[in-house]
Amino acid sequence: MVRTSDHLDNQSVIFGIGLRNSIRVHTQSMGVSRVLVLTTPGRSNLGLEMSEKLGAGAAGIFSRAAMHTPVDITEEALENLRSVDADCVLSVGGGSTIGLGKALALRTGIRQIVLPTTYAGSECTPILGQTENGVKTTLTHPRVRPDIVIYDPELVATLPIPVTVTSALNAIAHAVEGLYAIDRTQSASELAIQGVSAFRSALPRVIEAPDDLATREDTQRGAWACGTVLGEVGMALHHKLCHTLGGSFDLPHAETHAIILPHAVAFNSVAVPQLLAPVSDIFGVDDPAIGLWEFARSLGAPLALRDLGLRETDLDRATRLATRLPYPNPRAVNPDGIRGLLQRAWRGDAPQP
Repeated sequence: MVRTSDHLDNQSVIFGIGLRNSIRVHTQSMGVSRVLVLTTPGRSNLGLEMSEKLGAGAAGIFSRAAMHTPVDITEEALENLRSVDADCVLSVGGGSTIGLGKALALRTGIRQIVLPTTYAGSECTPILGQTENGVKTTLTHPRVRPDIVIYDPELVATLPIPVTVTSALNAIAHAVEGLYAIDRTQSASELAIQGVSAFRSALPRVIEAPDDLATREDTQRGAWACGTVLGEVGMALHHKLCHTLGGSFDLPHAETHAIILPHAVAFNSVAVPQLLAPVSDIFGVDDPAIGLWEFARSLGAPLALRDLGLRETDLDRATRLATRLPYPNPRAVNPDGIRGLLQRAWRGDAPQP
């Protein structure tokens, strides 16, 4: 077993095949004794497996995590957390489960360990998005950044290819927006390029051999790099649109990110072509938006918002929600421009400025 680790801002990040089997080593190193395992309903069996590995250290399992971290689910989990007197949560899953663990940490200061099963990257950040009354809001707080992240490629080896693709494109979106972030740094840009390059190389190989653990670990390293970018710099238009569509229209998180990404890049590329040049280089094209769109299409990713259930009549409201408050973006955001972007994304057309 090969293990490598990084320590950033008091967060321990560990890579290695089968690491989930030594979970008690990490709970002991943290000095915690009662761990509440968090999962979505679909991952409850994995939650049970981890509870068994924790043995006497398991305080219970809460398997109600949901997309976009609804506040009512968090309140239910908080009651469960207190009733079992847990001093740590183990979030086993993707962004939905990790978001729930973060929401609990924000409210209680509880310690967090994360076993990612997707490439969402949320595990790397001090960022939490929550949904209440149909509106998703985002905050940043050091308390919500997990203490330990354990990347075990066996946990993504059985990830279905469609989920693999959309989750990876979601991660790539973090890196791409990091390249033109208003507070971008050289180190974040280098990580962004590293992350996008890792996925560009590994994803086609994953499709050919989904259970190849070395390739799966390459994708996890890409996810870590992209997620770290998300935690270091601010996001812009792409994430604003995706949060609007997810929080207000209940669209699936990763699929929405995958569809919006090339269209947001097309919108912004006219303002910052030099900052997006690394994306063009990675995909071997002149236009970074087309490069991302063609890559997504080659992987069988969803291309049209209408296929996710969004109605064309929803586009005007989505435009109003996405443009009602100012936010940093390299190109001025206006209703006409965003309405056109959303129309193309709704139809599944190729991106254009």
